[in-house]
Amino acid sequence: MTVHILKLCVGIDSIEHLAEVRKGRQNFLPDGTAYNYHITRFRPKRAGEILRGGSIYWVIKGFVQVRQQIIALEAVKTDTGMKCKIIMDTKLVRTESQPRRPHQGWRYLETADVPRDIPDGESRDNLPPDLSTKLREMGLI
Repeated sequence: MTVHILKLCVGIDSIEHLAEVRKGRQNFLPDGTAYNYHITRFRPKRAGEILRGGSIYWVIKGFVQVRQQIIALEAVKTDTGMKCKIIMDTKLVRTESQPRRPHQGWRYLETADVPRDIPDGESRDNLPPDLSTKLREMGLI
């Protein structure tokens, strides 16, 4: 069974902003595959389930809005001790918006609870993404 990670995207205002930040931080695997990564304090205990196709679902401005597929989890040594490097595909996959309350760190997200992917070019509400986000923040949609 696959499990996913839910994480707040602190300091990011929109999916476009996340894409801009991620583009400047691309890394490459030995085979040339581009990836992004996020460092977290603890390695997930359910790593095996995450590595069976799991994604990191990003909460932006109080809503799950986008995900990135997790490629690998690596232990890394930092100045403050051992951490977990979550290696992710660079592709940002838009999802249906799903409200989420703030939390510290990350949470597991069961497959039954993940929001549906929105195919490229499709919009859930036929509005530009920025307008859609603003209306959701105001509780109008």
